[in-house]
Amino acid sequence: MKVVILAGGFGTRLSEYTKTIPKPMVRVKNKPLIYYVMKLYARYGFKDFYIALGYKGNVIKNYFKKNSFGWNIRLINTGKNTMTGGRLKRLSPFLKNETFLMTYGDGVADINIKKLVKFHKKNGREVTLTAVRPSARFGVVKFKNNLVTYFKEKSKVDEGWINGGFFVINPNFFKKIKNDKTFLEKEPLEKVCKSKNLAAYKHSGFWQCVDTKRDLEKLKKNIQKIKI
Repeated sequence: MKVVILAGGFGTRLSEYTKTIPKPMVRVKNKPLIYYVMKLYARYGFKDFYIALGYKGNVIKNYFKKNSFGWNIRLINTGKNTMTGGRLKRLSPFLKNETFLMTYGDGVADINIKKLVKFHKKNGREVTLTAVRPSARFGVVKFKNNLVTYFKEKSKVDEGWINGGFFVINPNFFKKIKNDKTFLEKEPLEKVCKSKNLAAYKHSGFWQCVDTKRDLEKLKKNIQKIKI
């Protein structure tokens, strides 16, 4: 099964790093973020990668020219200003009529990819996403008449799961992506949700998306603990 990684965004919230490199190339313990994403898939035997490039894509190209890690890596320019859905659609000729794996180049996790694929096949839906519950940024306080009735320090978010990426996608999904301006996370996924074709694989282990400097520092502290 092929693995698609979307790695073309601007990473504006990490601008102190991304002025000269794309966000997936930001270093964590002397390796770029995208390396840890790919290493997880490779651990479970998925080593056939298709990377959608955009902003400063040459930096990623140059890195993998020197470092292939024994993986099959295809680097495709999908346009500097193309949105996530458009990037995925541009890769459709390479994926042919096959179910594939997809994620982003800035999210690190210890998901069991084989269990994710098994879950997708068992449920028979068009798309499976990985649902995660990130840690809350602040402690939770509830009160009544100025008296605290509930107090809990930072922990997992009490309510709601979020999209953690790490998808399994059937090829019919491409029909729901209009063009380069399409956001994957909006109309296409909303459509499969309404048609009851979007399944959620719940992951309670480690997951860290790197959107801000704070996220990056947190990942640097925890990277050695993760089984990837």
